Amino acid sequence: MSDLLERFAAAPKPATKGGAGIVFDLLREEIISMALAPGTMLSRQELQERFGFSSTPIRDALMKLQEERLVDVFPQHATVVSAIDLDLARQGQFLRRSVELELVRALALAPQPTVLARMRSLVRQQTAFADLGEHEAFAAADHAFHRCLYDAAHMAVLWELVRRQSGHIDRLRRLHLPKEGKMREILAAHTAILDAVEAEDPAAAQDALRDHLSRSLDFVPSLRELHPTYFRN
Repeated sequence: MSDLLERFAAAPKPATKGGAGIVFDLLREEIISMALAPGTMLSRQELQERFGFSSTPIRDALMKLQEERLVDVFPQHATVVSAIDLDLARQGQFLRRSVELELVRALALAPQPTVLARMRSLVRQQTAFADLGEHEAFAAADHAFHRCLYDAAHMAVLWELVRRQSGHIDRLRRLHLPKEGKMREILAAHTAILDAVEAEDPAAAQDALRDHLSRSLDFVPSLRELHPTYFRN
């Protein structure tokens, strides 16, 4: 791993208290990244052994994942990573786009140099990760880029709400990320958003962001051909 990747991996991350929170965060990330693909069986006993926790935190973590509809729980039978629900993906896309259109407009009307410097830094990191073909690190920097919009408006709680509703669209985006040229397309979109914000052009910033957050569902047919068992509807 390069020095750049090591620094990114070592960057402070929000701490989650409690065993259930730890298990939830790790399993959620594995589901979103598609490391745990739709249809994967999750054994509570195996999870207890893996994480070193009793049955209660494991149960609570799976219940939280069920609330986000990322797993299907069949009592006394099995817990399975859910298929990607396209209706939920559409709703998640609509919610995030609606919120971030207002956030990017606000930032363009009153640019914050420290926020913009942070976002430019993240674009540079994404460029390096794209060059290295590091999809996971690229996706993490992508989320950090968009979170800057929420932080600039002091709306961290809203970020968490949008995040909880975006599991299915985020899985769709992650599934599409390895496609040739996709990371470069995202980099171009992020750069266009930043250029418009720095020019204090809210309409252009909104246009760039709207285009950026409106494409994921366009690729469902080709993704479905490659992964027919990954989709619910």
